Amino acid sequence: MQHILQILILFILTACLLKLSFWQWWQSALFGLLCAAFVAGTTQWAIVQSKTQLADLLNNVGVMQDVAVFITAESALCFAFCFAELRELFGAKKRNRWNSLLRWYPGLLLFPVLFYLQTQLIFAMPGNNFTWLSYVFAGVVLVMLPLLSFLLKHACPEKEVRLEIYFLVGLFVCIIGLITTVNGNTTYSAAKEPLNIKAVLLSLGLFTLFFVAGILLNKIKYKIKSRN
Repeated sequence: MQHILQILILFILTACLLKLSFWQWWQSALFGLLCAAFVAGTTQWAIVQSKTQLADLLNNVGVMQDVAVFITAESALCFAFCFAELRELFGAKKRNRWNSLLRWYPGLLLFPVLFYLQTQLIFAMPGNNFTWLSYVFAGVVLVMLPLLSFLLKHACPEKEVRLEIYFLVGLFVCIIGLITTVNGNTTYSAAKEPLNIKAVLLSLGLFTLFFVAGILLNKIKYKIKSRN
C-alpha cells in the first residue's frame, strides 16, 4: 500500500506541475501562494493527526470509495482538457468557455497530497516545533511549485508534447488510484505478495522507452515542419 501510495503522490505532483506549465508564470505563482496558504492554514489539523488515524482513514471502505470517484472525476477533467487543447492546437479557431474553465482548473488532488506530505514531515521530525515545520513546508511549496513548472516548461517547450505527457500522467493517476481503492481495499499486500522488482523495473523501462521515443519523434516532426 505504502509503495503504491508514494507512486500515486508522485504522479499527482507531476500532473500538477504539467498543468501549471500551461499557465503564465505569475498565475503559477498565485497558485503556489494559494497552496502555501492551505498548508499554513491546516497546520493545527496536521499537528493533531496520528499514524493510526491516517491508517484507519485509508482502510475505511466508504472513504476510499469516495476517493476513487474523486480520482476518476479529476482524471476525466484532465483528459477533457488535453483533447480540448489539442483540438484548438490543430484546427479549432475559437476557444469556448468550457475550454477556458478546463484550462484554468488546476486540479484539487494536490491539496490532500500536500496535507498528507505535511503530516509525514511532522511524523518524520519528532521533537521539533511542528508549527515551524509546517511554515517551512509552506515556504517550500510557495517557491517550488511555480519554479518547477517554469523549468518544466522551458525543458519541454513544445506544447503538444507536454499535453501528451500530461495525458499519460493523468492516465496513470486514474489507474493507480483505482487500483488502490478498489472495493475499499488495496490489491497489493506486502505481507502476502512481495514486491516483484523485475516487473516494476520492466514497467518503468517500457514507460521510459516509449516516453523518450515519443519525445524524439515529436522533435523530428517539429524540425521537419519548421523547415517547410
